[in-house]
Amino acid sequence: MTTVRKMRIRIKWKNLITLLAFLLLLTFGITELIVCIVKVVNPPKKVKEKPVAAKKINTNKENKLNKLDNIDKEIDYFNMDYLDRYVSYKESHTEMPNKQVIKNVNMNLDTEHYKDPKEARNKNTEKILVNKYYYLGKDYVPNNLETISTRYALSNMKMVKEAKEAFEEMAGTAKKENLNIVAMSCYRSYDYQVNLYNKYVRSDGQAEADTYSGRPGHSEHQTGLAVDVYNQKETYTNFEKTKEFTWMQQHAHEYGFILRFPKDKENETGYVYESWHYRYVGKEIAKYIKDHDISFEEYHATIIKDW
Repeated sequence: MTTVRKMRIRIKWKNLITLLAFLLLLTFGITELIVCIVKVVNPPKKVKEKPVAAKKINTNKENKLNKLDNIDKEIDYFNMDYLDRYVSYKESHTEMPNKQVIKNVNMNLDTEHYKDPKEARNKNTEKILVNKYYYLGKDYVPNNLETISTRYALSNMKMVKEAKEAFEEMAGTAKKENLNIVAMSCYRSYDYQVNLYNKYVRSDGQAEADTYSGRPGHSEHQTGLAVDVYNQKETYTNFEKTKEFTWMQQHAHEYGFILRFPKDKENETGYVYESWHYRYVGKEIAKYIKDHDISFEEYHATIIKDW
């Protein structure tokens, strides 16, 4: 009897172990089945998709920079935001050196005059740039306008205080050398420019007027930093023929003034040569412009980087 009972106990334990093994396998199988179903319903995202897209963008950018011989590494006035504009301009000016391409685009020479102009920055400073791409609003009046002494100007000629003092000093020094530098047109309001520009348009047509007169809001005279001069003997358009002009060519920068629209710079400035039109920019900038024989637009495009 004892032997039979022991055999029964062994059989029960064996059945129990078999049952447990079966249940374990069944649980494992169900778990795997659930995992498979989840994978089918929600497949895992491809981790490499984003890096691949980023690589394509970088490659495209690199290709564009290669077209410019990677000049971005050579000059600090390269503006990556203008990359497409640089490439487009280069494609239409294939013989132009890359540095000139960058400089021209920075001067906005790849766009039409007066098309989508930007509001001028650096207001009430000697760095302000106003031209056919940058404008001043109707209500802009510079701070600290003062009247120039009639010893050196026609009546009621006004400039910003710093420019006015520099002009009086310059004209005073010239007078000691028996030279007569007289301010004949300085600050002009927006409304004044409206009447003046419209007068020129009626007289010469808009296309011609645009070569020598700024449209309202685009005239440097509204900054209070520009001055037209003459010697009270010759008409202002003949100023180049005077001794005063020769003297100013040699000394104007010492007082912070530059010849604003020089010869051979019409494409950059947008205006014909004017021997009588000067602009106060401060001594440091004036010296740099004279030493490097560049226009104020070039200075902005390469030094101020005003974008």
